[in-house]
Amino acid sequence: MALWSGRFTENVSEFTQRFGASLPVDKALYAQDIAGSKAHAAMLAKAGVIAQADADAIAGGLGRVQERIEAGEFAFDINDEDIHMSVERALIADVGDAGARLHTGRSRNDQVATDTRLFAKQRCSDLMAANVALRQALVKQAEAHPDVIMPGYTHLQHAQPVLFAHHMLAYVWMLARDFGRLAAARRAADASPLGAAALAGTTYPLDRQMTAESLGFSRVIPNSLDAVSDRDFLLDLSYACSVSCMHLSRLCEEIVLWSTAEFDFIGLSDAFSTGSSIMPQKKNPDFAELIRGKTGRVVGDLVALLVTMKALPLAYNKDLQEDKEGAIDAAKTLEDCLVCAAGMIETMAVKPESMRAQAKKGYLAATDVADYLAKKGMPFRRAHEVVGHLVLLCEQRGCDLDDLALADFQAESDLFEADITSALDLDAIVAARTTEGGTGYAAVAEQLALAKQVLADDEAAV
Repeated sequence: MALWSGRFTENVSEFTQRFGASLPVDKALYAQDIAGSKAHAAMLAKAGVIAQADADAIAGGLGRVQERIEAGEFAFDINDEDIHMSVERALIADVGDAGARLHTGRSRNDQVATDTRLFAKQRCSDLMAANVALRQALVKQAEAHPDVIMPGYTHLQHAQPVLFAHHMLAYVWMLARDFGRLAAARRAADASPLGAAALAGTTYPLDRQMTAESLGFSRVIPNSLDAVSDRDFLLDLSYACSVSCMHLSRLCEEIVLWSTAEFDFIGLSDAFSTGSSIMPQKKNPDFAELIRGKTGRVVGDLVALLVTMKALPLAYNKDLQEDKEGAIDAAKTLEDCLVCAAGMIETMAVKPESMRAQAKKGYLAATDVADYLAKKGMPFRRAHEVVGHLVLLCEQRGCDLDDLALADFQAESDLFEADITSALDLDAIVAARTTEGGTGYAAVAEQLALAKQVLADDEAAV
């Protein structure tokens, strides 16, 4: 019979026992469960609810249970239903009645909420560290290639030339926002529900501040109903994971494109590529594709939890047993994706010649030619039209703008002078983007310094 079976005359069937058990999932939270129990026992003893000798026996017994679990010597039994009962049963078997006093003033409702919050806090910290590592890899690539010019795109069509470093830093800033979301999720989880009991608090003189401080929580949740039923912090974590995976998917989509023969912008390390079972020449960006694909399951984890929570009345409901598996999966999946992406970025070979060759295609100087006319007094809309005619002329001749003669330019406008050729130089086009956040050499250097400072601050905050 279960530990809660006093009111029942028969046990649940084997099927329903397995159907209702959360142990296969929540046994991953054994360390958090044991930490929470140690803190609760110490507080009970200080409050005079249990004897200090019992608290000491409980602490020793819990330590031995943890050692057995970590040594692989602990036999988890599905009949224990969840990690709380599994640990408690082993504790009672070890220390007897002292172990049976551990649950005084506590419910599995506030216990599981405590375990889950401790877990979420730790996983947020892990993910923040992995986020920093990927940003460091992107920054290193930007620093290593300060002068490499590539085509910038809109609608996946050649638009304007940009620095490769500028492109890398765009992802650094995306990931910096992801770091902020993970930090916010960690702050949301950093509140103790322990002492809320089942839903209404308890008649025992519990010191919730003491257990909160002992477990490293910054505050106590002020409402006992909210304490046991709130899973917003897991939604925050799942959302942060989903957005971060979406950003990684965008990055990996570009890695996939850039590694094709058509682009040939980068070469992936063999360590982050695979071959074909039938085509000997293939070198596939499988791991970039996997990261792109795993985004779907992480978003699914978020949606599943949202749907689980959407109609739950206060306070605890068994539905909440479904809160952990998705969050655990989302955090693990994102961490793996961040580690894999960092390895890919750190080891990829950049091909400056291929990037520059593509930057010379697609009339990327067109906007600068229009700006040339606008700076000489022509209304920009008229300048836009003039340059459109020049592009059409190039298409008809099968050439680029820098292949046109000065006479071709002057046939469209007498504002063109011999210095128009300077507006067609890739390096000059890039260098002219001097606005804050632009792709000019000086602007990118300033941006890089700022990104490194933010990165250092975030690394210190992990």
